[in-house]
Amino acid sequence: MAKILTGVPGMEGLLRCRDLNHVCRRRSDDPNYNLFINEIQAICTTSGLIIHTFEDLEAFVLSHMAPLFSKTYAIGPLNALFRSRIGDDDFQSISSSGHLWEADRSCMTWLDSQPSKSVVYVSFGSLAMRTCDQLKELWHGLVNSGKPFLLVIRPDSIVGADGDYDIPVELKEGTKERGFLVDWAPQEDVLGHQAVGAYFTHCGWNSTLEAIVAGVPMICLSQYVDQHITSTLVTEVWKIGLDLKETCDRSAIEKVIRTLMDDKREEFIASVGKIAKLANKCVSQGGSSYKNLDKLIEDIRKI
Repeated sequence: MAKILTGVPGMEGLLRCRDLNHVCRRRSDDPNYNLFINEIQAICTTSGLIIHTFEDLEAFVLSHMAPLFSKTYAIGPLNALFRSRIGDDDFQSISSSGHLWEADRSCMTWLDSQPSKSVVYVSFGSLAMRTCDQLKELWHGLVNSGKPFLLVIRPDSIVGADGDYDIPVELKEGTKERGFLVDWAPQEDVLGHQAVGAYFTHCGWNSTLEAIVAGVPMICLSQYVDQHITSTLVTEVWKIGLDLKETCDRSAIEKVIRTLMDDKREEFIASVGKIAKLANKCVSQGGSSYKNLDKLIEDIRKI
């Protein structure tokens, strides 16, 4: 799975077998494989391609995509772009109604009491599932790291648990001392809080862009679909985080947290800070994503 793949323009020396969408690993006579291939081929027949990214972030790939399509529109990060276009108040009223889960805002008060850039925020998105054993290993690693942590555990996110995780006493005590648990968090507000110093993530694309905009380094524990390649980009290309390489082990988790939050803290804060500035520039008036959205609207009106 660690074999380096060639033949993908812009990703030379970076793309590994483990990074591929799991569908790509199936037999050519698999129905899901063929559906995937047909969808990809259909994209090439479109009159334009709308991409949730921004030019400064993925120029190394976008430059190879442009010749394949008549028009491409890189208009990300979308949340930051919409906030720039319509203002904070209107954006908040729209975004608050667009989540699958109701956010528990009590965590914001807890964050207010924590030192600057000291908290590890842990959330694996709205779909990813973990086993009870994986949750406990993760939890042990968080407690053992000695860092304050905000842990999101969706009610449906633990396989076969039905809300009862049989949490050991030492984890409960460690959480009382420096942890906070919620079913769901107001993620953009959390990532934008001055107390958050790291984001422990599944590497979902939307979440990754939100962390970049907020200037928060990442710890990657990818699971499926595009998450593996996103993890590679975060750690190997942009160098704004560390990858656990699918290893949910308490010792590895403790070590990676300490490395990112202590040993390489300033290095990662500086790296992600530079990209955050580029992200916020591109969604401002005159920026690439701002102009690309205007162009997209103009082209749609011509249809």
